[in-house]
Amino acid sequence: MQSGGRCTKRHLGRAPEAAAAEADALISLPPEVLDGILTRLGIRDTVRTSALSRAWRRRWEALASLDLYFLLPEDDEGPPEGLGALDGILLRCPGRVRLFCADLDDTYAGRIHDWLSVLSRRDVRILDLRFCGGFPALPSSVFSCGRLTSLTLCGCSIPLLPPGFVAFPELRELVLNDVRLQEYGEYQLEEIIDTSPLLENLELNDVLIGGAHDRKWVIRAPNLKSFTLRSENNDGWILKDLTSLDFALFSLSDFLVHHNFSNFLSGLAQVTELFVATWNIQSTVVMPEIHLCTFHNLKILTLFMLFRKQPSVMLTFCLLKSAPNLEELKIKVCDVGEQEFEANGEFLNALWTDGMCANLQVVQMIGINWRPNEMSFIELILSKARLLHTLSIGQGDKLVMSNEDALYELLRYRRASAEAQVLFEGRETYFHIVNFILYILPI
Repeated sequence: MQSGGRCTKRHLGRAPEAAAAEADALISLPPEVLDGILTRLGIRDTVRTSALSRAWRRRWEALASLDLYFLLPEDDEGPPEGLGALDGILLRCPGRVRLFCADLDDTYAGRIHDWLSVLSRRDVRILDLRFCGGFPALPSSVFSCGRLTSLTLCGCSIPLLPPGFVAFPELRELVLNDVRLQEYGEYQLEEIIDTSPLLENLELNDVLIGGAHDRKWVIRAPNLKSFTLRSENNDGWILKDLTSLDFALFSLSDFLVHHNFSNFLSGLAQVTELFVATWNIQSTVVMPEIHLCTFHNLKILTLFMLFRKQPSVMLTFCLLKSAPNLEELKIKVCDVGEQEFEANGEFLNALWTDGMCANLQVVQMIGINWRPNEMSFIELILSKARLLHTLSIGQGDKLVMSNEDALYELLRYRRASAEAQVLFEGRETYFHIVNFILYILPI
């Protein structure tokens, strides 16, 4: 027993020594390899490596570049853990800061000016600031970060451009979520976009512009590939020179039936993928006859719509008529009430035009409750789309008939394509619904 105890003590005594030896072996790796490992750990774990051994005590301070994440776990409140140590981190590690991403409440919102001043000198490239309530004023020092490639701002008021503002010449991504601009702030946003020649991704989600003046400003970005716009107001956007645009998503309210809507869409005519939310058009709106541009390149169209509202259905057919080369149609139905009008076969056939859906091959419909308007649309697609090979249906949670009756009805519909298959996915497509909602709603 004594001998065994001595072995156990000897073994336990060697464990820290073995760990220290392994750590020392790791630190003998080339500096660039070590930097890559430490950067991937995250700043909190990177600092903790100082406890491994004497050789590691100050190794993290020699990092050539830092990635700083200070995000709150979901449903947590208060400042993120570790954010209070940021001053010490920046003081002890003089390397450049590639990325800074933080949730900021009242505790630290007042410190952001000093941090931005340091970050601008450290050549920060990716900046993601998320303010928690109250729309605090963002300091103008954000405009001194001239090496940014990505800028994301959420929940703050954006100041006017400071005198001498040059540009963000390397900016490739600009994301504004639930922010407020000063009166006539649309023109400073126009200037930021216009002087960012490399901009590839632009997202404007609930950007509130101060004042009640009439607005008319230009979004011009020749290298833009992806554009997202969500707004309840007509903020006077004019889209020009979006010659590289491949993907566009927009969720607009009454502007969908505004007389300038067709001009707005003409700026997106070159996209290959388009996501449109038509569900938020008011039922009382009289949908005018809209002559849209032709989307010659459009291959994938995703709609977030209501079959129970006439404006939503009318706009859907306007888009289908304007996309002669459409191959894939995705529809998320978000009906929660009773039908407000009848879109029967006669009504829908009157909206159909020659050449509509001539190249349509795949249709995916999620949230179907077997309501008459939905069934009429399914029947129309099956009877008209000559190249269709897959129609998949995921049901909602407010069915108006049994699945057996619905499937029997589907089997009776005439099919223009001998290859067309109807796939019933039941309610297993719930995750698809979640993905649709996350896609259309800003975080």
